[in-house]
Amino acid sequence: MDDARSMDAPARVDLSRAADTAPVTRGGRLGVYAALGGLTGVVPLPWVPDALARRVRGALVYDIAARHGLSLTKEARDALAEPSGPEGPRGVVRQAATFVGKKLLARFTPIAFVAPARDALGTYVLGYLFDRYLDRARTEKAVRIDAEEARRVRRAIDRALVHALTSQPEAEERALPPEELRDGVTQLVDTLLGAAAGVPGFLVRRLDAAFDELLPAAR
Repeated sequence: MDDARSMDAPARVDLSRAADTAPVTRGGRLGVYAALGGLTGVVPLPWVPDALARRVRGALVYDIAARHGLSLTKEARDALAEPSGPEGPRGVVRQAATFVGKKLLARFTPIAFVAPARDALGTYVLGYLFDRYLDRARTEKAVRIDAEEARRVRRAIDRALVHALTSQPEAEERALPPEELRDGVTQLVDTLLGAAAGVPGFLVRRLDAAFDELLPAAR
């Protein structure tokens, strides 16, 4: 009887463990990392934002690799997490000049809003495409990701983002209602709101295509 009841009873799922092993790109976890990455750009001090961004991005790529059962060498983590690119941090003079330039521009433009948005987007794209690489494109059998592999992936990620933001988008086919019953103002507002709502999905599709195309050539 006990055996029969145990066979008929539904299997119990450890939800806490399932949450711990779920991909970072699901359940809003990547969004939290992206928000933290954006917050690093509001610190009004030179060098500090980049240092904080490295910490956030480093934790992100470690989180993703661990959930795929992989390890990152220190050099690989640094190459993926470095805000200025896979080849290493920028020079002290360049960082100082960039900081001063941003402070001057902030007096005349809304650049204070640009840096957090840029950093949040960069963090999101890093996590999203690194997870896509480990999930679909990685062919290496080693459980350790080394610096050479990390730099190759980071180059492909950076190039995919540039390509997605700068290349000419293809026209998308949209279903139209059989009869237009909206007035002109409503049509305009609906169009603008619909376009804004479609940006995330549109960008993700372009990132996927660009990354898959550019990864084999990233050396």
